[in-house]
Amino acid sequence: MATITLKGSPVQTIGSLPAKGTKAPDFKLTGGDLGDVSLATYAGKVKILNIVPSLDTGVCAASARAFNKAAAALGDVVILTISRDLPFAQKRFCEAEGIDKVVTLSELRNREFGKAYGVEMISGALAGLLSRSVVVLDRDNKVVYTEQVPEIAQEPNYSASLEAAKKLI
Repeated sequence: MATITLKGSPVQTIGSLPAKGTKAPDFKLTGGDLGDVSLATYAGKVKILNIVPSLDTGVCAASARAFNKAAAALGDVVILTISRDLPFAQKRFCEAEGIDKVVTLSELRNREFGKAYGVEMISGALAGLLSRSVVVLDRDNKVVYTEQVPEIAQEPNYSASLEAAKKLI
């Protein structure tokens, strides 16, 4: 269990992020076409998992925009923005914001991702949503970088996660 904060108030997560050097847990999330998506969908690619509570918040929207902007310079890296938002809401957000280089995935049907990655918030006003985190995976799904943002209202360290991904290209 990790303790983070929401505007200074403590929030507990269900666990901890996967350890660096370990194999990332597989997942089954829902894509924009309502189809199932797993790590195998992106086999052989470097992956940045941009995990957010909801794209309907300013900080989550800012992180999706920042990663979308950075994606153009990353080549064979896929950026997955993962939340519990419905795929329809994710699609509307991306269309409205002009986000076209980031893949949005939802925990619509399967709620195991948050548990497996230790990011489901289990206390506080946002309990049940995913905490703001970034995980970078190499081409073989080994964890090479993690960040659990300590204050939900803060953006992640973009440069550190992007540098971790660039080293793998």
